[in-house]
Amino acid sequence: MRIAMVGTGYVGLVSGACFSEFGTDVVCIDKDADKIARLERGEIPIFEPGLDILVANNRAAGRLSFTTDLAGAVAEADAVFIAVGTPTGRTGGEADLTYVYEAAREVAGFLKGYTVVVNKSTVPVGTGREVQRIIAEVNPDAEFEVASNPEFLREGAAINDFMRPDRVIIGAESERSQEVMQALYRPLYLIETPILFTTLETAELTKYAGNAFLATKITFINEIADLCEKVGANVHDVARGIGLDGRIGRKFLHAGPGYGGSCFPKDTVALVHTAQKVGSPMRIVETVADINDRRKKAMAGRVIEACGGSVEGKTIAVLGLTFKPNTDDMRDAPSLEIVPALQAAGATVRAFDPEGMAQAEPLLSNVAWAQNAYEAMTGADAVVIVTEWNEFRALDLERVKAALKAPVMIDLRNIYNPQEMIDAGFDYSSVGRPVR
Repeated sequence: MRIAMVGTGYVGLVSGACFSEFGTDVVCIDKDADKIARLERGEIPIFEPGLDILVANNRAAGRLSFTTDLAGAVAEADAVFIAVGTPTGRTGGEADLTYVYEAAREVAGFLKGYTVVVNKSTVPVGTGREVQRIIAEVNPDAEFEVASNPEFLREGAAINDFMRPDRVIIGAESERSQEVMQALYRPLYLIETPILFTTLETAELTKYAGNAFLATKITFINEIADLCEKVGANVHDVARGIGLDGRIGRKFLHAGPGYGGSCFPKDTVALVHTAQKVGSPMRIVETVADINDRRKKAMAGRVIEACGGSVEGKTIAVLGLTFKPNTDDMRDAPSLEIVPALQAAGATVRAFDPEGMAQAEPLLSNVAWAQNAYEAMTGADAVVIVTEWNEFRALDLERVKAALKAPVMIDLRNIYNPQEMIDAGFDYSSVGRPVR
C-alpha cells in the first residue's frame, strides 16, 4: 500500500510518520519547498515528543519521504489523504475550507487507477460530498471514492494516540473503499482497536461532537471551580467524586484558565455555525464557547487580586505560555489573554516556556523573555503558573522565595498543594480550592 499525504502540518506529519511505522510507504507533500527541504534534513517544524525519532527511523527504512511533487506522489498512491488546514473563517465562525477544496482540485488531475481520497482534515458535515463533486468535475474519468477519517490526536501525546487509539472512525460507504482503509489500519485490528465504519456525514459530525463534548466537560468543571470558591468546597475532590462515576469519567475534569489549542476553540464555533445554518441550534455548545472566552479574559483579574488589587509598576513572572504542556502550540492559549491584560494594568511581564517562546514572541509584545523559570522569577513581585509543564511541578520553593520580591504564587493549573504552600510561607492562590 502507498499513501500520499497532502499537507505536512501537525496532522499530516504525525499521521504520515505513524502510517509509515505501520509498514506503509508514505510520501508527504507540501508546496513549501523550504519546509520540505528542512524535513529532508531531519528538521521537524513542530514540537511533538518522539516525532523526530519516528521520522528519522522511517526515512532511514525507506518508508517515509517528503516532496513537492504532488503529481508523482498522487499517481502512485492507493490512498490520498488531505491533511491541510481548516482555520476559522473571517465571519460567522465557519471553517475555512479553501485549502481542502484547492487540494481536491489539484489531486483530481493526477489520479491514476482506483484511489481512495481521504479527508483527514477536520471538516464540517457535507465537505466529503463536495470534495467528491469537485474531483468528478475536474476529472470525470477518475476512478475514485471519498472517505472521511477524522483525527483524534492530542498534542503532546499524538503518536501514542495514533498507535493505540480508543477508536478509529472511518466514513467509507462502499466495500472497496472499506477494504483499502482496513488494509491501512490492519495493525490496529491486531490489537482489537474498535474501528467504526459510517457514512461520510456521520464521520464528519463525530469529530466535532467529540471535541464539543470534551470542551463542555472542561467548561463545566471550571464553573464548578468558581462555585467551590464561593462556598468553600474543593474542586479537586468534587472532580474525583464525579469522575469515579463510570458514566462521567475522570478525564477533562481539571479546573484551570480555560481551553485553547488548535481544536476545541475552532471546532466548537464551527459546530455552532453548522447547526445554525441548518436550523438546529446547539445552545449548550454556544454557551460553552462564550464562557471559555470570558474565562480566559478574566484570569488576569485573579492575578491582580492576588497582588493586592493592583499590578501597576510591578513585575509578574509568567511560567508557561503554550495552551498545554508538551507542545509549542500557541493557538488560542490563555496566555494570549492573560499577558496583555496584565500589561494593560501596568505590569511588566517576564516569561518563560520550555518550548513555546519562539512561537509566542511574535504574538506577545514587550515581554521580557527568560532562559529558565528561576530567571523569570528573579526580582518579580509574583509568579503565575499558566501552563503545567512538568519542570514547573517540582520547583525548589526556597529558591523561588529567594528569587521573588514577595512569595506570591498564583497557580492557575492547581499543580501544588495549597496547605503545603502556605506552610512553606507562600501567599498562594489556585483555582477552586480553599487556601486553608
